[in-house]
Amino acid sequence: MTNKKIGILVVAYNAATTLAAVLDRIPEDFRDSITAVIVGDDHSQDQTHLVAVGYQQLDQSLPLQITRHESNLGYGGNQKWGYRTAIEQGLDIIVLLHGDGQYAPELLPQMVAPLLSDEAEAVFGSRMIMEGGARRGGMPLYKFVGNRILTTVENAVAGVDLTEWHSGYRAYSVAALAQLPFERNSDGFDFDTQIILQLIESGQRIAEIPIPTYYGEEISHVNGLKYAKDITSEVVRYRAHKMGFGSGELAFSSSAYEQKEGDDSSHHILKNWLSNRSAARVLDLGCSDGRFAEQLQAMGHHVTGVDLQAHEGVKERVETFVQADLDQGLPTELAGPFEVVLAADVLEHVRRPDQLLEQIHALLAPGGSVLVSIPNFAHWYPRVRVALGRFDYDRRGILDSDHVRFFTKKSFERLAESAGFSIVRREATGLPLEVAERGGHGQEVNSRGISRVLSRLDRAAVSARPQLFGYQFIFELRADSALNRDNQVNQVNQVKAGE
Repeated sequence: MTNKKIGILVVAYNAATTLAAVLDRIPEDFRDSITAVIVGDDHSQDQTHLVAVGYQQLDQSLPLQITRHESNLGYGGNQKWGYRTAIEQGLDIIVLLHGDGQYAPELLPQMVAPLLSDEAEAVFGSRMIMEGGARRGGMPLYKFVGNRILTTVENAVAGVDLTEWHSGYRAYSVAALAQLPFERNSDGFDFDTQIILQLIESGQRIAEIPIPTYYGEEISHVNGLKYAKDITSEVVRYRAHKMGFGSGELAFSSSAYEQKEGDDSSHHILKNWLSNRSAARVLDLGCSDGRFAEQLQAMGHHVTGVDLQAHEGVKERVETFVQADLDQGLPTELAGPFEVVLAADVLEHVRRPDQLLEQIHALLAPGGSVLVSIPNFAHWYPRVRVALGRFDYDRRGILDSDHVRFFTKKSFERLAESAGFSIVRREATGLPLEVAERGGHGQEVNSRGISRVLSRLDRAAVSARPQLFGYQFIFELRADSALNRDNQVNQVNQVKAGE
């Protein structure tokens, strides 16, 4: 017995000939642990409902709850209904069991064991763990090959290492399900793939156990080619959303503003530039939660952070924090001058970046620098979107829905020069592929080297054509007067050296 309430969700469609046998096979010594067996008859065209009701009358050992849907909800829609029911009834664990007998009810105790011991939030029965087991169990060769190919692609693109994505034998923590936006998912067979992506994104732990394969007389309602197309599209869309492309709803647990840690990222480059300076007063505009500022403080710099919101932990990570809307200009309480002003991913969020740069000019100490990173609107991605007539905003990235200004390399350089700055140096970055490797809540996932290969190709393209392949441009600006003064000092030193 367990203190956790266990529910079994039996999804059934035209299962009149198999449903009773499936219920019979639920282990006798496990039945006392079950709080509810929820049978969802998805508007079957046979006698499935009558079989379920008759079983309930004849066998009282199972706490059956039988519902016949008034219309066909679909495989995914039936699961949505069942998971809503589990949440409403306060269950702790829900196991998905098919009414056609394809998955072994005898393994219900093993399916829930990792959940009972809090080792996982989801458990998948895998037919691929036991070598050769799937074929011995009657899985057709074309389905076996298709399963292996699709699982390999899904693992590589989503960044995990599951042995199988396509088993319908699953157990979930109901509390974990309640955190997932599963209501957004398809009502079709791709629901199972979508919920895996949601588990990955929300940082839930997935365990797998070996299960036997059984293919009998049941009729498959899956259109194989459409199914393959749909699930491949879903995992590719998830990876794109993790990188900032598209509407972003699949990356629901990821921060819209994530620190970029890759060697080719804007944050890494800016940190390297600042590591070569002696301790300086740094003004970090748009400091977010202060994690980047914290790294600068560890290098010996003294950081004043400014942001629209006082994110959790920011006041502990910066020396001074000022809450202000940069779209209204720099806050008057800033006490300059600053040797470094950092405007990383900021100027695209304000309507008058020219005025903000002029105000920065006034706060800059003699010889000080302004470090700026901007998205490159001339990157191939927005160019393609515009060329196809499909321009729209994304959740983040170059077409971030919060961006009110767009820049190219040349347009920003003109803006900087008109605000009284000269360009000291510039670099272009590639796509933020390392962000796509992260699971929910910043956990690292196994990308099997795919991102590293893509990163090398992208970096080569950026070197060859930065204006087409550069995802961001990073600039070091110096006020003209300070730059001229430095040049004059250098010229004097050269003359003295010549004497």
